[in-house]
Amino acid sequence: MNSIISNSEEETLALGKKIAGYFEKGMVIVLTGDLGAGKTLFVSGMLDYFGKKEEVSSPTFTIVNEYDLDKGFKLFHFDVYRLESSDEFLAIGGDEFFEQGVCLIEWGERIADVLPEDACMIKIEKLEEDMNKRKFSFSTKGLRFDSMLNAL
Repeated sequence: MNSIISNSEEETLALGKKIAGYFEKGMVIVLTGDLGAGKTLFVSGMLDYFGKKEEVSSPTFTIVNEYDLDKGFKLFHFDVYRLESSDEFLAIGGDEFFEQGVCLIEWGERIADVLPEDACMIKIEKLEEDMNKRKFSFSTKGLRFDSMLNAL
């Protein structure tokens, strides 16, 4: 597992922007962490890569926000915090988005049993010694995310 320390909101945005340069259709990235850890801020950095930072909002109540990317596919930003189970995710057709673009799934550990095996898991933790710092821990299966992780 790789990990990176972000010392500020600006560094979190920059990390998200860097990762977005490696997006490919079919990637599923799961973001976990406590409330206020910086998941949506991190997504803002990713969308900034595509000039869409100002459009970002947390999809807590809508479950998914959709963004057109200039790479010829879409980004689907999910927040599954309000879902009771992975069955609910399947009932809304959530798994049908996996191959249509890039899926960023906040609170994705709640639907772990229906995620693709090669998803990238990113855990974001606040550091006790400085509440402005975040630790990003990355884990994956397979080779799909190797070039992205090697560049970090």
